[in-house]
Amino acid sequence: QVQLVESGGGLVQAGGSLMLSCAASGRTFSLYRMGWFRQAPGKEREFVATINPSGVPTIYADSMKGRFTISRDDAKNSLYLQMSSLKPEDTAVYYCAAGGIFAAPRLSQHYPFWGQGTQVTVSA
Repeated sequence: QVQLVESGGGLVQAGGSLMLSCAASGRTFSLYRMGWFRQAPGKEREFVATINPSGVPTIYADSMKGRFTISRDDAKNSLYLQMSSLKPEDTAVYYCAAGGIFAAPRLSQHYPFWGQGTQVTVSA
């Protein structure tokens, strides 16, 4: 198993940038596919990005391509999401998740381990 704790959320103006981090406990972090998802009030949880073990490949939701970058540091048991050109519609609780590499990468139900989430608010 792996325990996940997100950090780095906050309030940022539109057009700004923010870096989210996810710290993982456990000795098998490097074996997991890691993902970022988000959930806005009144909406379903939405896929943001995912990264395989060893860092490749990475997959992004279309609306995040070119603005968000997912990365991992297995030596630090950490996952990151660099977000730039933020928009008010990016406002949501952002979650990191861990799953197996043979599961569908965009589907939240295929990630058995989740963090508690970190709030990102983008003001207009």
